[in-house]
Amino acid sequence: MIALVGPPNSGKTTLFNRLTGLRQKVANYPGVTVEKHLGMVNLDDGRQVSLVDLPGVHGFSARTLDERVTRDVLEGKIEGMRSPDALILIVDVTRLEAQLMLVEPVLDMDLPTLLVLNMVDELEARGGSIDQEALAERLGVDVVRTSARTGRGVEEVLAYLRDLADGDTSVENIERELSNFAGSQPLPVIDAFAARRRLVRSVVQDAGFASPRPSRLTERLDSVFLHKVWGPTIFLAVVLLVFQSIFTWAVPLMDGIDWMVGTSGDWIAAALPDTWYRSLIVDGVWAGVGSVIIFLPQILVLFLFLGILEDSGYMARAAVIADRTMYRVGLQGRAFLPLLSGYACAVPAILAARTIEDERDRLATIFVTPFMTCSARLPVYAILIAAFIPNKPVLGPIMNQQAATLLGLYGLGVVAAIGTAFLLKRTLLKASPTSFLMELPPYRIPDPRTLLLRLLDRSKIFLRRAGRIIFAVTIVLWVLTQFPRTEGGPPDIEQSALGTIGHVIEPVIEPLGFDWRIGIGIVTSLAAREVIVGTLGTIYGVEEADEESFALQEILRRDLEPGAAIGLLVFFAFALQCMSTVAVMRRETAGWKWPALQFFYMLLLGYLGAFISFRIF
Repeated sequence: MIALVGPPNSGKTTLFNRLTGLRQKVANYPGVTVEKHLGMVNLDDGRQVSLVDLPGVHGFSARTLDERVTRDVLEGKIEGMRSPDALILIVDVTRLEAQLMLVEPVLDMDLPTLLVLNMVDELEARGGSIDQEALAERLGVDVVRTSARTGRGVEEVLAYLRDLADGDTSVENIERELSNFAGSQPLPVIDAFAARRRLVRSVVQDAGFASPRPSRLTERLDSVFLHKVWGPTIFLAVVLLVFQSIFTWAVPLMDGIDWMVGTSGDWIAAALPDTWYRSLIVDGVWAGVGSVIIFLPQILVLFLFLGILEDSGYMARAAVIADRTMYRVGLQGRAFLPLLSGYACAVPAILAARTIEDERDRLATIFVTPFMTCSARLPVYAILIAAFIPNKPVLGPIMNQQAATLLGLYGLGVVAAIGTAFLLKRTLLKASPTSFLMELPPYRIPDPRTLLLRLLDRSKIFLRRAGRIIFAVTIVLWVLTQFPRTEGGPPDIEQSALGTIGHVIEPVIEPLGFDWRIGIGIVTSLAAREVIVGTLGTIYGVEEADEESFALQEILRRDLEPGAAIGLLVFFAFALQCMSTVAVMRRETAGWKWPALQFFYMLLLGYLGAFISFRIF
């Protein structure tokens, strides 16, 4: 059992992916929402070594949940997970002095440790150097030079793992000059930190480290991307590109999936007798499968862009640009990262908020994150926009009215998030604004292998977590629409159990222009927002309905007034129709107070927004 530890942006996950490939899985640590990545490394002789990729940290002070989890794993305090037998500490060698601040507490674990000097190709290209042997002798550990992105030096890491498997690696006597500064009495935290910094500087000097020249590419790009005018302009252009690509690039793939599900469903139906069992298999089970995988293209496109932005180094610059605005509403720039992740899914976005050290800022970020338009809203937006918004150009070939409407809905969520954060930080979470510090990594070309593995990882998580919910809801919907059954004919949806539910809530939603059918869709979408599309298809008798279904679009145009359609879009832009998000927030806030407040606050905003839209349009 080997633990891979290192600071953020050190190439840790890239090395993990190169060592384990597809032989990895993702789960949560017991009792917390931090994800753990476990993988198997195949050695040449057929043996395997377990590798765990720990969250990136700068230290073990346990100020953040990531630091707490990393420390507990290394100390063997995680339930159901044994302590590691050895460590691999990876650092960005171009920033050696700053990143070696982690080496002393890691070596205190008294475990066999391999120090990986990553990104050595950048160090050499920019005129830097390091005496690897001198550093190894000074620290008393094995040291290798790697470029995880290109694969250079990975074979040496594998050789170290083979030695571990053979039992040939042990801990040498590590020089502890920190004790010379501390003496026999423990130092105050500030003094100990200063002593560690002096020790690290001494180690670096003895190892003959020559700092690399500043990256000319990074300096030139930052002069544009961080410019007061061009920076925000480019940022908005990037966001616009992401929106347009989600709405257009994913369509051919979704059409292909829709065709395959429909064709195979017809084949299954033809092979079975015309009974309720065939309806269960085709309209329930197989339609449930189709309703899950139809969303994959949009999710993959979004995560592809997020991965490129993060791995290229631009994501950190976007946070700096966003801080200028977010500071005014009481949030810090670091909150931009979880908020941007919320465009994919609010669940991992809420988890990402754990990197915000200030508790009030963290709670405010978690509270407003669901306003970010997640991928689950896209099917709802897509079918209503396609049905009610004409496909006419707005900015020539750059954007049409449908894409502009989608962008407007995203903007509506941002406005709601900003307004809510402004309100929270002046009422329930009132506090003085905290300072914003973020390390800006150099620009790098994203590793295609890492991007691919990340997409596969996110796909599996979606299919396993959201997919089970969507599939289960589809089966439940089939049951509710089939019973009670009538004699001598197909089931009457309006007289079914599902229809009864819709009629019960109809008086509440009638002021919004919604009837009992839309009411049923709103109720079922509490499990997952995108379920409403399949629900409406089931109610209206449209087989295998999705956001591309022309038949369902025609029915909606017939039964919904334009104002009610706009109101439904606004309702889904505001309301928290996702119980998974509520559950995760309960875990992150250790109680029901904040998730309950969040749910009813967003529900009220959604209702009022839909009411106003119906009256205006």
